[in-house]
Amino acid sequence: MGATEHISTAFEADLDTTRTRVLQMGGLVEAQILAAINAYVTGDAELIRQVIENDARVNGYEVAIDGACNQIVVRRQPAASDLRLIMAISKIVTDLERMGDEAKKIAKMAKQLHDQSTPTAQRFPAIRHAAETAVKMLRQALDAFARLDVAVAAEVLKEDSEIDAEFKSVLRELITYMMEDPRTITPALGTVWVAKAVERIGDHAKNVAEQVIYIVRGTDVRHTSFEDIERELSKE
Repeated sequence: MGATEHISTAFEADLDTTRTRVLQMGGLVEAQILAAINAYVTGDAELIRQVIENDARVNGYEVAIDGACNQIVVRRQPAASDLRLIMAISKIVTDLERMGDEAKKIAKMAKQLHDQSTPTAQRFPAIRHAAETAVKMLRQALDAFARLDVAVAAEVLKEDSEIDAEFKSVLRELITYMMEDPRTITPALGTVWVAKAVERIGDHAKNVAEQVIYIVRGTDVRHTSFEDIERELSKE
């Protein structure tokens, strides 16, 4: 094996390892979101504690992956397409870390709501449905990243509007709830906090999908309408 071939093989190995770490981080973040929503519904104190403590693991992944990306750039001096992948990975792990932050926020609010003996979760099942959609979007975004599949990434972008609609529905319900009984204003605002966190998780999943399109097509589709993105992806 020549020196050039050896360097190329080592470079590919570094990239594969980094991509695997991103998927591992994504799996952890997904587990965090599911646990946080379950904690919101059940008030399980142990689950709340685990979500809060595991946030440090999510942060650890972000630091490690960013460090690996920096090392690859310094040591390998990647070509344009590979540099695009590395830059996108750095942005993806930032979005994953922020999803982890939102899961931690949900867990903390779950503790506060259940300490107040507020059964708001049962009154607003739309939040759980929105959370299921957000988790689905995250799974699809990670799958799109693993396979560099722009069609799957486009599906994630399309589903973002569903979470937005769910959030607006929850707000309407909560406004009615507070108007009927002003004593519920404080816990209702806590429920708004949870709903907003779920919406943000969906936004971050959308960001990951946008980065997949950037990796594959080299096109920055952020702040672009879904119709324009569809037209872009239909091009050969």
